Amino acid sequence: MRGDRSSHEAEFREYMVSRWGGLVRFAYGLTGDRGHAEDLAQTALAKAYASWPRVRRAEDPDAYVRRILINANHGRFRKQRVVENSGEAPAEPSVADGTETFDQREALMAALMELPPKQRAVVVLRYWDGLTETQAAAVLGCSVGNVKSQASRALAKLRNSKQLQDGSVTL
Repeated sequence: MRGDRSSHEAEFREYMVSRWGGLVRFAYGLTGDRGHAEDLAQTALAKAYASWPRVRRAEDPDAYVRRILINANHGRFRKQRVVENSGEAPAEPSVADGTETFDQREALMAALMELPPKQRAVVVLRYWDGLTETQAAAVLGCSVGNVKSQASRALAKLRNSKQLQDGSVTL
């Protein structure tokens, strides 16, 4: 029994290390905040560890963990939000340090945060993580048709977004 547990821990540790970056990127796409993204990825992995034998037996363990992450993200809206304010204004980027790329990313994230959570999840899964419609549907627990319609609506909203109107970001 003891050897079985240590092999599960080693297997989970390997899984966690190999998936950490991707989970944080996915969570960042859902939240728009690096700190929240890391917290969500950590929460998802903690929950996955608690039920690791079931997760690893799943047809697609990555989809299972992404679903945990999506649920954890929805759960954070149910809790009372604490506003963090360091009291300091962020430093203004200089022209020489890639401001245009930064501005484009900032505009895209602002527009993404305007989408409803389900549409945001579809966009992040499909276009950020590169999943197929079928894979995204499996992660979200919905039909492929639902993924298609959510993606279509989301892209239309993004194209019409005030944050993206200047034409510097193409969809």
